[in-house]
Amino acid sequence: MSKSALKKELSKLTKEVLIKQILDLYEKNTSVKEFYGLYFNSTNEKELIKKYKKVIRNEFNVENPMRSGEKFSVAKKAISEFKSINPSSMGLADVMLYLPESACQLTALYGDYSESFYNSAIRNYQIALVFMSKHDLLDHFQERALQCVKWSSPCGYGFADDIEQLYNEFYS
Repeated sequence: MSKSALKKELSKLTKEVLIKQILDLYEKNTSVKEFYGLYFNSTNEKELIKKYKKVIRNEFNVENPMRSGEKFSVAKKAISEFKSINPSSMGLADVMLYLPESACQLTALYGDYSESFYNSAIRNYQIALVFMSKHDLLDHFQERALQCVKWSSPCGYGFADDIEQLYNEFYS
């Protein structure tokens, strides 16, 4: 169903029916609950940031790498879900940067990973930097972005060079 078709059908419903449907969605769908919690400021965005960062940290578990899933797809899905609840740009940038940070820290502490791992980390670092640049947030996250450069420095496959090059592109 298209957005315009949905709008047409919804306009036929009474206010009471719409409220009932929204409440039903609220009860059954966590992202709807988080969206409205954030929309009406009853949910602290910081708590949601922690929740989604925890999902990312579980995939790139620096504390216990044997329990790491190391799946960028799972971490990117968490970012996408967080984005869908319409957080602030600052909050979204925080969660977006946390993915390459975690990947860089993991490889710095536990040695070389595959080239595809590094390529995914680089791609996500670039995506975060582009987003932060677009929303004038680079200064706020400069220290964390630089930490990625430091963590990547002992790594192979040109990873350190690529991370540093991206950093210099955005922070020159």
